[in-house]
Amino acid sequence: MQQKFEAAIFNEEVLAAVQEGEHHKNLSDSWAETHYFDVYASSLEEAWEKMRRKYSVDRGFIIKAIDEVD
Repeated sequence: MQQKFEAAIFNEEVLAAVQEGEHHKNLSDSWAETHYFDVYASSLEEAWEKMRRKYSVDRGFIIKAIDEVD
């Protein structure tokens, strides 16, 4: 059974660029702030894996937290 989780994600490359008064070449400045996404998975571990694949640390994304929601 799929459960609903909420992931909190930002991009550290965008944050660094914005702090320097610059812009990231591929992402909007809004990624300096935390974005919240719903993710459906059968477990918390699966939710983390799905989000790590989609929002890779290699591209500067930081997943701050993933929590189960009702």
